Amino acid sequence: MQSVSRKMWALACAMAWLPLAGAISAEVPAGATAPAPLKLAYSSNRIWNAVTVADDGRVFASFPYWGGGADQGPTVAELAPDGKASPYPDADWNGWKRGIDPQHSFVRVNAIRIGPDGHLWVVDSGEASLSTAMPAGSHTARGKLVEIDLRSNKVVRVIDLSAGSTPRTYIDDIRFWKGHAFLTDAGDPGLVVLDLKTGTQRRVLEHIDATTDLRPMVAEGRTLISEGRQTRIHADQLEVSPDGKWLYFQASSGPLYRIAISALLDTSLARKALNRKVQFVYDTPTTGGTVIDGDGNVYVSDVNTLKILKITPQGKASTLVADPRLVWADAMWIDNHGKLWIPAVQLNRTPSFQNGVNKVHYPVAIYTMDLGLKPFR
Repeated sequence: MQSVSRKMWALACAMAWLPLAGAISAEVPAGATAPAPLKLAYSSNRIWNAVTVADDGRVFASFPYWGGGADQGPTVAELAPDGKASPYPDADWNGWKRGIDPQHSFVRVNAIRIGPDGHLWVVDSGEASLSTAMPAGSHTARGKLVEIDLRSNKVVRVIDLSAGSTPRTYIDDIRFWKGHAFLTDAGDPGLVVLDLKTGTQRRVLEHIDATTDLRPMVAEGRTLISEGRQTRIHADQLEVSPDGKWLYFQASSGPLYRIAISALLDTSLARKALNRKVQFVYDTPTTGGTVIDGDGNVYVSDVNTLKILKITPQGKASTLVADPRLVWADAMWIDNHGKLWIPAVQLNRTPSFQNGVNKVHYPVAIYTMDLGLKPFR
């Protein structure tokens, strides 16, 4: 088990945190935001990239491979109130090594989420990489979707995602609507529509501007460079509107777009006809993570200026919070008490983007804000 701690946070803070058809508008000034109404929920000497909270209060986090992954502890963990991180659903699922069946172990987890069914869903990108294209058939561990029943703490289904993948695919994140899942492909631009009943997978919106990262990613005033070239993370964040009308999505460097879910599910639409239904929503900055509330407002992290934007369904933006501690706020969550959970993961400070030097300021944190928001799954 991996221990995470809150005790040394005061000292660490003192040392580490010093110095198309959518409606469009300029950002609305939000006024003073300091001191930020952030509360420390958890801290860790490992990097996490997502948090999700069940309705009964159980907290889960994922630890990505680019932050050390399973080399230092569990890849998916349940966090106890005292900060202890226990491998979830068990140690075997968190103990993958070459030679072990990857269909029964986590390889490279990139996203976790409590679904509308109350189950924990884990997006495992397999051995895919954002930086390197792999020849067809070379992945010994393919991308998959793992469903876990929180009552039994058992895996109840594993969905192989190879039918919706290409040699460059990097399955990134997931959202749900009425028997379907929508997944982003950050490696080979596009979305994957998954029928959860039949397992049928379709690639849509491939290689269009809306799913392709076309501009530099900038964090804390610095263009992200990896392996000597500008970083490109294609279709990344996505959200489903509470009424099921829209799927919002974007590449990591923005902008934010949307498309009618009814169009995505209409298999009679030709590719070009479907592409034309994409609508521009807002010119978002480089983003680490998003979340949507029950009123349809999308919350977007700005990893360059260290703030979180609130974008209304009409495309109006305002600053929810700005705080120097929000270094690369990643996959956020709204729990059933209306609390916003924010993992600040410092991705841009990891060795991959710092010429091999680790500039992460430990411990890494998960914050919360008591906002009384309406949750949506």
